[in-house]
Amino acid sequence: MKTITVFTPTYNRAYCLHKCYESLIHQSNQDFVWLIIDDGSTDDTKELIESWIKENKIDIRYHFQENLGMHGGHNAAYRLIQTPLNVCIDSDDFMAEGAIDKIISYWEGIKDKPKFAGLVGLDADESGVIIGTKIPKNIKATTLYELYNTHKVLGDKKLVLRTDVVKKYPPYPIYEGERFVPLGYLYQLIDQDYKLFPVNDVFCIVEYMEDGSSMNMLKQYRRHPRGFAFSRKSRMKLAKSFKDKFKNAIHYVSSSLFIKNISFLNESPKKLTTLLAIPFGIALNLYIRYKTKNDF
Repeated sequence: MKTITVFTPTYNRAYCLHKCYESLIHQSNQDFVWLIIDDGSTDDTKELIESWIKENKIDIRYHFQENLGMHGGHNAAYRLIQTPLNVCIDSDDFMAEGAIDKIISYWEGIKDKPKFAGLVGLDADESGVIIGTKIPKNIKATTLYELYNTHKVLGDKKLVLRTDVVKKYPPYPIYEGERFVPLGYLYQLIDQDYKLFPVNDVFCIVEYMEDGSSMNMLKQYRRHPRGFAFSRKSRMKLAKSFKDKFKNAIHYVSSSLFIKNISFLNESPKKLTTLLAIPFGIALNLYIRYKTKNDF
């Protein structure tokens, strides 16, 4: 069995998947499987992947499913992965040079330490500039929440997770007519039980595409309000400060207004906080409607 699965959820990204493929065939350590979750693509993704499988340069597994969105792709990946480790490299990103070798080297040092759910490393852009900030060198163990809120680290980071840990938690919910649930839901659950081993090495090269989730967050917010409301309820429940509870309550109110959920207050895990957040949630809802009015 290979040590790590690199999984890539993709939807109509045949035009840019070659970057990820080329980064993987040039890895110095080939102790990995590339699992591609084709989330209902209608372009020539399948034919492209089949041609790469025939080349037999790396171990590729291909899975096609109906279009469920990014979180649905993660659900499928976590269900199918059998290797001890996994890492998601998005369809518009690619693996940094030597990343697999570095990941496995760090893994050897922590694999017998059950407190660790995996590693957290760096993302960089194509020119090599770190996304956000590096991780303070004095940190030997952290949760994702601590990384951003206690240590004030900025920017996207790359998680490499133990597969047996991920499989302990429920899958992301699927809502009919929606295609997005924030992935942070799972990471917050893991934070309650485990630590991450911080690494100041670049694992992933990222590019924020025009058609990607990061560049279209307000539109995503409006198109997928049930997914966002679910995420905010979970964040409210697990928040460690009133500030966090209140911020997530505002977003929860806003998402609830989009789906006309008149029971949102009763369904909230923090009813008083949600009650106080109603005026701000209304304001946020109106702001999002205004900013996305030309898209709906």
